[in-house]
Amino acid sequence: MPSPTRILILHTGGTIGMAAAADGYRPLAGFPERLRQRLESSADHPASDYDIVELPPIDSADLRPAHWPAIAKALLAHWDSHAGFVVLHGTDTMAWSASALSFMLRGCAKPVVLTGAQIPLDAAGSDALDNVRGALHFAASPALCEVSIYFGGRLLRGNRSRKLAATRLEAFASPNYPALGEAGNGFVLHDEHLLAAGERRFCVPVYDDQAVAVLTLHPGFPAALVDALVANPRLRGIVLQTYGVGNAPQGDRELMTALERAAARGIVLLNVTQCLYGGISQETYATGSALARLGVVAGGDLTLEAAFAKLHLLLASTDDAAAVRRGMGETWCGEMS
Repeated sequence: MPSPTRILILHTGGTIGMAAAADGYRPLAGFPERLRQRLESSADHPASDYDIVELPPIDSADLRPAHWPAIAKALLAHWDSHAGFVVLHGTDTMAWSASALSFMLRGCAKPVVLTGAQIPLDAAGSDALDNVRGALHFAASPALCEVSIYFGGRLLRGNRSRKLAATRLEAFASPNYPALGEAGNGFVLHDEHLLAAGERRFCVPVYDDQAVAVLTLHPGFPAALVDALVANPRLRGIVLQTYGVGNAPQGDRELMTALERAAARGIVLLNVTQCLYGGISQETYATGSALARLGVVAGGDLTLEAAFAKLHLLLASTDDAAAVRRGMGETWCGEMS
């Protein structure tokens, strides 16, 4: 059995493990061994001992909620034999998976650090080795008892993170919560921003990919889109991305009536802001109060990714819509203020 001081690197796919092909980047065969060679031949070889396990790699744009349990189960299969975990993941949906893992692994007393790369490991100018080395360092930190993302020199809370840059190496940010750590003259961990180890409440449900949808409001939003979504019998929750502090066009009676029909059908409606900074305060304006009267849950300063993942987990765990609404209003693992 591996030593409990070792780190597990779990490769799930993404740009970090790809190579150029005729039709664009594709997964590189033998990536785990190639990564090991590159790490061990680098001037600043990681101090941590580690093992590498690979799941069938996918482009993260192909990720679905049904993939999340496979990642969680792979971590749990090695949970007692390793001190920390690095998950290599594609950047496009990394924040979504980090949020999902944070809710499935509530109360984890070990570090789980997601990372990846904007440029493949073997390509010129790659950021892969720097990101993996930093992730390995923080994954060996016993004080880190949560799911995080290390990328571009910063350690961020996973369920507070968003990908904000398509190509920049500093691709991720945490708009409403300070960084947990960073690289500079060495690695620094900000203890005052960390979660304390809580009660272990691991939950890995079976997800229905079609249970949750996202609607981003825009001027002239057609009510027919709400009705089209609600016509799907598998739909059980909608994340509404509204304006500002949670405002919607209350003067559009067709839209408000369509949302009312969705609520009457038992669909859980969750309100999050389109803004990067701040959160929902539905009672501030009459336009937000109109949603509150429909039973729309105010999502505070949840990111879209965290809102989507948490709503999915709750709907996969219970058929009680009232319990889902209550759960969305609770802070589980630092996901909202």
